Amino acid sequence: MEAELFAIRYRINQAVQIQDVSYIIVITDAIYAVEKIFDPSVYLYQQQSIVISKELRVFFSKHVDNTIEFWDYSNDE
Repeated sequence: MEAELFAIRYRINQAVQIQDVSYIIVITDAIYAVEKIFDPSVYLYQQQSIVISKELRVFFSKHVDNTIEFWDYSNDE
């Protein structure tokens, strides 16, 4: 799970650095890791989630219309 959270963190960090970006879509087959980003309870990989949350706070504070979506791209049919 740490690898998935780090990958999401890395890509969100890159996206929020792009000038005039207002919409981010995260496509992942590890939607369970995404759920951890917004989980307020204490858990092993919370450090990654804290950093992601801070980056998203900056992104959302830039403009009220900024949005992010998380899409589940699992192999389940």
